[in-house]
Amino acid sequence: MRGDPTWTEKKLWERLRILPVRFRRQAPVGPYVADFLCHRASLVVEVDGGVHSRTDVALRDLARDAWFETQGYITLRVSTREIEADMDTVVTRIRNLASNRLGKAV
Repeated sequence: MRGDPTWTEKKLWERLRILPVRFRRQAPVGPYVADFLCHRASLVVEVDGGVHSRTDVALRDLARDAWFETQGYITLRVSTREIEADMDTVVTRIRNLASNRLGKAV
């Protein structure tokens, strides 16, 4: 678990905190720590920097996402570039996915 969020995680957290559905930051789930987690919607949001394009890291990410899926969670991965380029679209995607998972508007 990291103590200090990256700039993009900090900016995304500012936006997720004001959504009507509750997210937690750096939330432990089994052997992992999710960047952002909405328990009600069983939604994990991971912010991926450039290191996630490395093969070894991408393979770890796949195994991690598969584990989350066995626990009933869905993982949405967003790149730091997406957040920097168009935060509104990223937040809309997260909000829509949470809404769909809950079966109601969020």
